[in-house]
Amino acid sequence: MLELDLQLASEAQGLPSEADFRRWCELALRQRSADSELTIRLVDEPEGRELNRTWRHKDYATNVLSFPAEVPEGPGGEPLLDIPLLGDLVICAPVVAREASEQGKAPEAHWAHLVIHGCLHLLGYDHIEDAEAEEMEALERELLAELGHPDPYRDDEDQ
Repeated sequence: MLELDLQLASEAQGLPSEADFRRWCELALRQRSADSELTIRLVDEPEGRELNRTWRHKDYATNVLSFPAEVPEGPGGEPLLDIPLLGDLVICAPVVAREASEQGKAPEAHWAHLVIHGCLHLLGYDHIEDAEAEEMEALERELLAELGHPDPYRDDEDQ
């Protein structure tokens, strides 16, 4: 079961519904058999920029930031507590809208991609190394295809 805390701290119009966010999260998290808790906070550019500057040392608002829950670990690196808390996603609504427009993507498809992308980060996926990026992107493509959305990584010239 998914417990989703959706926080609206953005004045943007045309945001997806809570049901959309829940559907996208449940799809991304379905490989996880345990209960899951996460927060999605929708922000405007000033807050997005401040968070990106504070946590990633980059002075601009980015589309999505993932903050995995910090669960204490035992001596073997295993979590000491079995809790459902995955962490938080912060999504900058104006950046998402701008990117969708600039990249010629349907806004819903771009929102779905970023929510799925962020949820996968909370599950431990990453894209720093090429092999990790390929695995994560393949899963994103598969999940988005299930929703009827195109490959978000396809080059514009391939469309």
